[in-house]
Amino acid sequence: MPFIRIDLHQGKSKEELSVISRSIHQAMIETIDVPEDDYFQVITPHRPGELLYDTGYMNIARSDQQMFVQITMKEGRPLRKKQALYARMAELLEQNAGVRPQDVMIILTENTQENWSFGNGVAQLAPKA
Repeated sequence: MPFIRIDLHQGKSKEELSVISRSIHQAMIETIDVPEDDYFQVITPHRPGELLYDTGYMNIARSDQQMFVQITMKEGRPLRKKQALYARMAELLEQNAGVRPQDVMIILTENTQENWSFGNGVAQLAPKA
């Protein structure tokens, strides 16, 4: 049940955004067992000057094509799966969308099942009281 936010520089076509989106989703399917239909993403293009970052932090040479991928998901996946996700996502974005791995920053935030409502004002996965 991941929810994904992708922030990137404006200028990508609808087709390029779709490739980026599907590459990220494919990485999650392959590495952290996300079902194909568990697909919820928001992509936000930004004008020049709206994405601020250090181009050399942690000795990683970032370009003007920096991308931030924020993943919110239920807790419980082991570190090895998260590491596999980061690696596969960078690999697929480079392979399918031409995004340099150096320009992919991934921020993963975990929470518990009761923190999700999939609609109808109901926390479908919360323990029953």
